[in-house]
This record gives sequence, C-alpha cells and structure tokens, in this order.
Amino acid sequence: MVKLSLAVALGALTVLTGCQSRDGATIERQVVQNTAGTVNAYLWRASLDTLESLPVKSADPLGGLINYDWKSFEGSPNERIKATVYLLDTRLRADGVKVTVFRQTNEDGVWVDATVDPATGIQLENKILERARNIRNAQLG
Repeated sequence: MVKLSLAVALGALTVLTGCQSRDGATIERQVVQNTAGTVNAYLWRASLDTLESLPVKSADPLGGLINYDWKSFEGSPNERIKATVYLLDTRLRADGVKVTVFRQTNEDGVWVDATVDPATGIQLENKILERARNIRNAQLG
C-alpha cells in the first residue's frame, strides 16, 4: 500500500515539476488539473519533507492522508510520538492542512498515552505551509 501510494505521489510531483507558466496561479491550476482527485502536490511534498524523521506507516495521496508510525528519539527513549497529516484541499491554503500528534510514555514497560501540547500540531501545520510555499516559489523561478 505504501509503495503504491508513494509512487502515485511521486507521479504527482513529476507533474508538478513539469508545469511551466507565466504566473503562479496558472501553475497551481495546472497542478490541480493534472492531479485531479488528489491533494495539493505542494502540501503533499511539504508534509513528507517536514515530518521526514518519522517513519511513514501509510500514505494516501488521493484521500489526502499520511499516517506516520511511532518513533522514539535519542535522548528520550521512554517517550515516543506519531502523527497524522490530513490534506484537506487541492489549493495551497492555510486551512488545507491539519496535523494531529500523538504521544506516549513508557511506564514500567507499558506504553501509556500522554498529553500533547495543542500548539504542537499548529506549529507543524505552519512548517508544512511554509515549506509548501517555498516549493511553489522555487517552481515559479
């Protein structure tokens, strides 16, 4: 499932890199038209780039869903996180991405759900949006 979905995503990026136009709106329109039924290619790529340190569990570019698997980081072996990214629009818009973060702590060998600062998801959404804009601007030259 992941390999096939990532292949579709890479295909969408190929379409994205092949778009050449005089203005950004036209390029974005071409991307949306060429990837009909999929999510915004800039947001898709930016989501994968922003959360690259987390392993992808499943990815659905048609439905706009990326599920990341649990990961512990060096320095915090008794804590792990995972995330889910929802891409909600074919346009590059601030409300086109939603990130949910989950956290667990290891208590006596059992992983227990722990609270996540609500600002964490918002910060990741902002990073994804910033990265998506940078990708789009690089395409515009």
